[in-house]
Amino acid sequence: MAEMKKEVTAEEEKLSIRDISIAAEAQTKQGDTFYLITQRWWQEWLEYVNQNQANTVNDGSASEHHLSGGSSALKRPSSIDNSDLIYEATSGDSSAGIELHDTLVEGTDYILLPQEMWNQLFEWYSGGPILPRKVINSGLSQTELAVEVYPLRLQLHLMPKDEHSTIRISKKETIRQLHKKACEIFSLNPELVRIWDYFSHQKHALMNDMDKTLNDANIQMDQDILVEVSNGNSAGAVNSYHENGTADNGTVAVVRPSQSNFSSAEALSLSKGSSRNGTAELSQSQLLASSGTDKTYGSSGVSTRGSACGLTGLLNLGNTCFMNSAIQCLVHTPEFARYFREDYYQEINRQNPLGMVGELALAFGDLLRKLWAPGRTPVAPRPFKAKLARFAPQFSGYNQHDSQELLAFLVDGLHEDLNRVKHKPYIKSKDADGRPDEEVADEYWANHIARNDSIIVDVCQGQYKSTLVCPVCNKVSVTFDPFMYLSLPLQSATTRSMTVTIFTCDGSALPAACTVTVPKQGRCRDLIQALGNSCSLKHNEKLLLAEIRGHLIHRFLEDPLITLSSIKDDDHLAAYKIPKLTKNSKFLQLIHRREEREIGISQSNVGWKPYGTPLVSPISCDDVITRGDIQLIVHRMLSPMLRTENPGFNCVSRSKTSAAAAAANASCLAASSEACIDSSLVNDDPRQKDVSSSKLVNLEKLPLQLVDENNACIDLTVGEDKSVKLSSSSMSILVFADWSQKLLDNYDTRYIENLPEVTKCGPATKKARTEPLSLYSCLEAFLREEPLVPEDMWYCPTCKERRQASKKLDLWRLPEVLVIHLKRFSYSLSMKHKLETFVNFPIHDFDLTKYVANKNNSRRQLYELYALTNHYGGMGSGHYTAHIKLLDENRWYNFDDSHISPINEEDVKSAAAYVLFYRRVKTDHHHSVSNGTVSSGGQNSFSSRK
Repeated sequence: MAEMKKEVTAEEEKLSIRDISIAAEAQTKQGDTFYLITQRWWQEWLEYVNQNQANTVNDGSASEHHLSGGSSALKRPSSIDNSDLIYEATSGDSSAGIELHDTLVEGTDYILLPQEMWNQLFEWYSGGPILPRKVINSGLSQTELAVEVYPLRLQLHLMPKDEHSTIRISKKETIRQLHKKACEIFSLNPELVRIWDYFSHQKHALMNDMDKTLNDANIQMDQDILVEVSNGNSAGAVNSYHENGTADNGTVAVVRPSQSNFSSAEALSLSKGSSRNGTAELSQSQLLASSGTDKTYGSSGVSTRGSACGLTGLLNLGNTCFMNSAIQCLVHTPEFARYFREDYYQEINRQNPLGMVGELALAFGDLLRKLWAPGRTPVAPRPFKAKLARFAPQFSGYNQHDSQELLAFLVDGLHEDLNRVKHKPYIKSKDADGRPDEEVADEYWANHIARNDSIIVDVCQGQYKSTLVCPVCNKVSVTFDPFMYLSLPLQSATTRSMTVTIFTCDGSALPAACTVTVPKQGRCRDLIQALGNSCSLKHNEKLLLAEIRGHLIHRFLEDPLITLSSIKDDDHLAAYKIPKLTKNSKFLQLIHRREEREIGISQSNVGWKPYGTPLVSPISCDDVITRGDIQLIVHRMLSPMLRTENPGFNCVSRSKTSAAAAAANASCLAASSEACIDSSLVNDDPRQKDVSSSKLVNLEKLPLQLVDENNACIDLTVGEDKSVKLSSSSMSILVFADWSQKLLDNYDTRYIENLPEVTKCGPATKKARTEPLSLYSCLEAFLREEPLVPEDMWYCPTCKERRQASKKLDLWRLPEVLVIHLKRFSYSLSMKHKLETFVNFPIHDFDLTKYVANKNNSRRQLYELYALTNHYGGMGSGHYTAHIKLLDENRWYNFDDSHISPINEEDVKSAAAYVLFYRRVKTDHHHSVSNGTVSSGGQNSFSSRK
């Protein structure tokens, strides 16, 4: 049959194969046979049978040169040659049969043909070798049809004879069939043979459930099987510990006749000009039909659990690098690697309304096992992505997303799918009520575990201490809340320089600008403390901070917890020195006004406009206040600015004024300078009647107007003994000082005219640009006390009202695996922004001991970095990768989608670091965990709770 029948033309071949393909559509069933054929030969055959359409014009009419017999006519392909799919020198062990190359990819190296198609092509062309493969049930539901291109390759070790053999066997075969084959290969009496999961020269699990399939028994590619011949005594201990296990070894190609067969038929109808593209289309459809189950194969001689494990890439399905990087970090978390490679199915919670009926956990476990199988080519995570999109539509499609958001959803979803608590009890939290923190924390944790108990909680969850303080009644509420990861703020600098102008209310010093350094993420109390230290604030004084806008006081910054980040660089701040003891008092605000004239020929008056900086002085409400009292207070506030050469304004000790002014102008230490007026005005209450009557006569009356409670202006230049009625509804008394040109000649008002900006904007120094930010600084900023945002105010149980309480977080209980998210991205209604700040994070000896509030825990809290995700580029067009340390090798690798390459440890740190994964450094009394294996060989410290 080697010669093609002469009556069969290329066109007839094409139509015949197309009809066979259509007939086979929707008829594939378990147990059918498919055949591998090399992509190279298939492409050549497609071009041959489509050449008649090479010169067909767009309107469908045939070209005059159609098959004119020129040299352009393609010859019929030679016989089928699949030799490029197999090893040239196959093993002499006949039980292994013909071995395919380990790195073949469907659609690139080969395609799969139904048996009828193969039979027809083989009848026409003959050749070989013939490579049949069976259709099996696969997938999570075991209802998907898949071609098992790479059956399990198992290494049989016969003991005590120390012989070995390699066999190929379908993962759908049972343990009984494996047992039978082993007995046949070594010519053994089945009654005397037991088979074991064998690893590192040790027996692990006795394979005695004869009806269980190898797939259900979690047998992996290249697994070692011990064939033990006993002396007739079948007794023996059974170790139930399973190191291996996979639900799907990734050695299958999913078959969907409606897609793959149709694609074959469709490719036959393509024109010659597009036949190569058509074949690519065929390859793509077949790859799609595989539902992400890549052709991944074990390599001979590679240890099942050795260094080759885990070095498997993930194909980028179209902007899925955000997902790939997060998945790689999770699957290389040793506790998860071990858990999902063991029998975790019994813990799947299908009844949890907060979960995904177990499907997300199954899809993740299936993907993890594929990534941990040895010697594999990159995996396309399509089944996992499909499940993810089903339960989290925000991740559907092929747009770029935030890797940390995906990670948060995935970890939470896995927890709910694997929650060992099937019926969550209702537990009402109790208030601390002064009880010891240790007692309250343990109570909260016990309540949490009563409702949430999974491998995720075992490994990743820690506990905060959260303290809320009511700003009104000072009620303190302490709770202890679980956390899955830490999201740390990221600022480009840890400190900030701020300039504030300091004013005195007693005339003891001229206004002076003071620049201090404060924490960039600090509070107003930090600024006030720094200013007080710089200007030598006395023990009986305090600073009243105010923001000045338009020559008026915009707001008093009285709340010490106001964030400094809310103060912009171009704002103007004033700090007023006032006595601490100001009970039952109001603040007199002196607003300066200047007469403005219209520029032009007439130069007519326009009116009085605010100018300069308001001055503030406390005023007691206990005594009767007269107009003369206010005149004295204002005189005292303005006295440092009085020009000494002007004799029209009486002022005692003018020489002292000049000295004080000079000292104040030099530095902020002028708060202790001598007063510019006599001691009776400075040391005594200026509102006393004798002062009002005896001293005001020596001072020229200032053009002042007081705004009363009806918003009417009262002239304070007349009726100095008349009392002033203070508004009961306002804490401020507004007084306008109208500065005429004559008055301006007597006072040097330049000290109040222009306030400096809070931060003078300019190019950052090179040191500031390159100074790294410590991870410890980020953590400290995260744990710093801060007020709640207005939309998240706290209901105070004492006040019975919602309050903007201050909140302080402390770490109380740390997890085995600590995940830290660096908040590089900020979002607003108008824009998205990324911080490119380099964070200096420790790789070894990340010491959190001093940050844990539970001081009864004497254990040192040391962590070591083992994985991280990176984000490169901008918001929309960025790219994610992962750096991961294989603990067995003690070596770092870069996971860039499907490409994996070793990197040096010093290259792990970069400004692209986004999510960090730390493992607790084990102490001697803890089992050390290495890539999913309990190195002590003892009990799994994270085993399921029954």
